[in-house]
Amino acid sequence: MILRRFLLAGSLLLASQSLFAQATPPTPAVPAKVETFLVPIRLTVAPDGSGDYRTVQEAVLAVRDFMQVTATIFIKNGTYKEKLLVPSQKTHITLLGESREGVVITFGDYSGDAEKHSTYSSSTARVQGNDFTAENITFENSAGPVGQAVALHVEGDRATFRHCRMLGNQDTLFPATENSRQYYQDCYIEGTTDFIFGGSTVVFDHCTIFSKSNSYITAASTSPRQKFGFVFLDCTLTAAPAATKVYLGRPWRPHSNTVFLNTEMGAHITAAGWDNWHAPTNEQTAYYAEFNSRGPGANSAGRVKWAHQLTAKEAKKYTLKTIFGGSQPWEPRQN
Repeated sequence: MILRRFLLAGSLLLASQSLFAQATPPTPAVPAKVETFLVPIRLTVAPDGSGDYRTVQEAVLAVRDFMQVTATIFIKNGTYKEKLLVPSQKTHITLLGESREGVVITFGDYSGDAEKHSTYSSSTARVQGNDFTAENITFENSAGPVGQAVALHVEGDRATFRHCRMLGNQDTLFPATENSRQYYQDCYIEGTTDFIFGGSTVVFDHCTIFSKSNSYITAASTSPRQKFGFVFLDCTLTAAPAATKVYLGRPWRPHSNTVFLNTEMGAHITAAGWDNWHAPTNEQTAYYAEFNSRGPGANSAGRVKWAHQLTAKEAKKYTLKTIFGGSQPWEPRQN
């Protein structure tokens, strides 16, 4: 009897230990894997197959969605004939070109072509993801002077472009949306009509703006909810010989907001400076201003009466911190 009781007690003890082991998970032997969207990555694109990918689009799509740290895509010199899309879920992507003239992303869609594109779908490159950066890259629309043909269309917030070129004719650069802040430093932008247009808050810092024909440089569509639209700081306005009468801007929408500060203006800039786009009512709502314009095109006395010449005190508010402030302030790095 004693032996049977001993065996029964031992069986119950083993069973309770087994149940406890099933109810309590074992402690992991190794730390949990670090989420890959927190690990910086670097990919290489080369047209000859010597990199990780042959096209920029393949590399962009290979990056994990919603990265929280930078994913750098180094692009070797070459001409990449592709229609590039950086979707909204591809965040914190940097495209780093080997050289500005050597890395060319190009395509030739235009509004009204055989594929029935519009201005909004004609772009060679379209950036929707936040915290995007491009350096040493040429974005080109190769369609020629055939109407609206966008080289670069940007919708994401906190987008930065350094040492880049945007080449095209009409509607070359499209900073598109109201809730997008964009910074262009030491860039070259060329075109014919309204070749910098859209509704974003944008700073052009030490950029060269090249007009290819008589027309308009900017066509902002700033909303009345925005304090700032297009701001040009220490830029240079140049032109082809054929361009002898170029306006600084005209309002694509009534509250268009464009300001030039400390800008060198060539003789191609017309004395009037600004146009109301055949709508005198726009003169009551658009905000066009200059401060310390220089060069043969800086004729303040000849400007339209509804434009503004800023005082030194007024000009001081045009800092990156102020322009890109708000509920989530952003101050891009200056090289």
